[in-house]
Amino acid sequence: MPKKTSLSGLGGDLVALHLLESPKLAQPITEFIGGRHSVAEKISGSRDTVWLDKAQTTGFLGVREDVWNFQIGGYQVCAKWLKDRKGRTLSDDDITHYQKIVVALSETIRLMAEIDRVIEAHGGWPGAFQANATA
Repeated sequence: MPKKTSLSGLGGDLVALHLLESPKLAQPITEFIGGRHSVAEKISGSRDTVWLDKAQTTGFLGVREDVWNFQIGGYQVCAKWLKDRKGRTLSDDDITHYQKIVVALSETIRLMAEIDRVIEAHGGWPGAFQANATA
């Protein structure tokens, strides 16, 4: 896929991710390990794995630290989604949905850096957004 250099194109990619409509979400970057239909008990993250249980035997392998720590609106997204399901058995759909969230956050982090590069290449903030005066 060619690299996008317009803010509108990058913004469109970001919107598709946040609406969970991006085709990138169909390719998980994590692996669910442990027993199927596991109960969300004690949520924690370590060594690129998000654990669902105190014994750290069941969870999602491959969640990078920057993704695990990513916050939106003051909430650590990866932790909050699972903590909101504490005591519940995760279905196959829940597992797939969480894997999509991880992809969306990973891609969001990548796109934020790309957006920053495009803005800098066009004069930085706020210069990149000011119309050029014509004589």
